[in-house]
Amino acid sequence: MEVITAKTAGFCFGVKRAVEKVYDQVNQGKKEIYTYGPIIHNEEVVADLESKGVKVLESKEDLKNLAHGTVIIRSHGVGKEIYRDIEEQGLELVDATCPYVRKIHRIVREKSEQGKQIIIIGNNTHPEVEGIKGWCVHPAIVVGDQEAAEELRLPHDQEICIVSQTTFNYNKFKNLVEIIDKKGYDIDVINTICSATEERQLEAGELADKVDAMIVIGGKSSSNTQKLFEICKTNCVNTYYIQTLDDLELYSLPPVKCVGITAGASTPNYLIKEVQEYVRNEL
Repeated sequence: MEVITAKTAGFCFGVKRAVEKVYDQVNQGKKEIYTYGPIIHNEEVVADLESKGVKVLESKEDLKNLAHGTVIIRSHGVGKEIYRDIEEQGLELVDATCPYVRKIHRIVREKSEQGKQIIIIGNNTHPEVEGIKGWCVHPAIVVGDQEAAEELRLPHDQEICIVSQTTFNYNKFKNLVEIIDKKGYDIDVINTICSATEERQLEAGELADKVDAMIVIGGKSSSNTQKLFEICKTNCVNTYYIQTLDDLELYSLPPVKCVGITAGASTPNYLIKEVQEYVRNEL
């Protein structure tokens, strides 16, 4: 059996940087380490960090209850008020926000200060989008699908700035922008989808198109992994979404000659290698 693993599978730059920052705090021997939300969307990584004493703060209330300690901002970023709360409480701050996400924060702050209405193409409940909204001077509008784009109604003299969640599907982003653009607004479109995300999605689609079965590895709450699964499923009916090797063993894969493997940006390399070895030796 031939096994082809996508070159872009696994940790992206921003995720690798964020995870390393947390382990660096652990290795320094600090005893009270917290991340504001899971540092990345991968349950295995979060569980390993918890085993080393790193605790996850799930809300502002959790943060306000801290008297001391180190708080690490998750890779997805947070709103401006969280930085303020950490500073006011005298807590140590380590910022592990992905640099690409921080760029969006700067863009929406600047454009909203200019009076432009910020429209975020993305998932309204995703923590990255929640964080982006927290840097807008005026409330942002989130558009996640065609229906929301078509229902958008704004004064025609209102200037608009459109940005995107970094992990959003690039083709869907273009389609939604086209729908909004046809309404005749004065639009400033800034494609803030991470270049690594675009490359990963393109490679996954091309790989899925030429294999008999496709395996997508990543956390169930990982937005970029879900997008990879959707893309692969469109091109290969035998596409499987797993978090770990244990999930794959539950499937009865049909007899195939060629299997493709890709993984979300929050998937550690050791999980990818485990799946590779299993597919080569057991299927």
